[in-house]
Amino acid sequence: MQGDLFEKKQAVLSLSGGMDSSTLLLHLLANDFKVTALSFDYGQKHRIELRRAQELINYLAKQGYHVRYQVIKLDGLTPLLNSALVEGGWDVPEGHYEESNMKDTVVPNRNKIFSSLIQAVALSIANETKQDTFICLGIHAGDHAIYPDCRQEFRDADMEAFQIGNWDAERVKFYTPYLEGNKHTILEDGLKACETLRLEFNVVYERTNTSYKPIQHDGVWYSDYKSASSVERIEAFLALGRPDPVAYADENGPVSWEVARDHAKNVLDSFSK
Repeated sequence: MQGDLFEKKQAVLSLSGGMDSSTLLLHLLANDFKVTALSFDYGQKHRIELRRAQELINYLAKQGYHVRYQVIKLDGLTPLLNSALVEGGWDVPEGHYEESNMKDTVVPNRNKIFSSLIQAVALSIANETKQDTFICLGIHAGDHAIYPDCRQEFRDADMEAFQIGNWDAERVKFYTPYLEGNKHTILEDGLKACETLRLEFNVVYERTNTSYKPIQHDGVWYSDYKSASSVERIEAFLALGRPDPVAYADENGPVSWEVARDHAKNVLDSFSK
């Protein structure tokens, strides 16, 4: 490991390439953490998120913010997993993020699989640097209802098992600053972090993917605007009062922000009735 690991607070971030974990990466850099970021390739249909994560890492490096980054390949699991999110699974549902059909997007034991690997890396860094190391997750209140492995009781039980199974595990802590917030509060924090780091907000967020049903046209990948994850993202940008800089499309080709925005508004209006 590089000597500069010993100079700052240590963080190991689960970086999906989505809006939440990408914002948390900015938050950590703005708060003077030395970050090791891990992404996971488990055969997800929205694998474009891995490309977006790399694009963000590259952009940050050009701005002088260097992040140790590694993609962990778990794609051998793909044919064994029963979920709409992985290749070979059924169609990703549309609608509102909090509807019960979103349970189809649960990947069995996904966060437990990820957490085991993240914990191993965090403990390795803690033991080498002799510093407390923080496992950092971008989970938020909107995740709790649909994804049991995003709830605090899961985190507590998982942490207890980790501490039982490892020497010096007390050096590893959890940091989940968005646990009681939502995507709007996450974006607000991202805007603040961009100002602190002197980064272009739009340049950052066009390098994120929230869509579970990305669409390719003429060799270019776009976010869909109909899947529930996309609707929730658009809702957050509406609350922030800014257009989403990511490029949207449907089966017919690219669409404007206004088309994506209006579709999300209709979904949100229908859900609230």
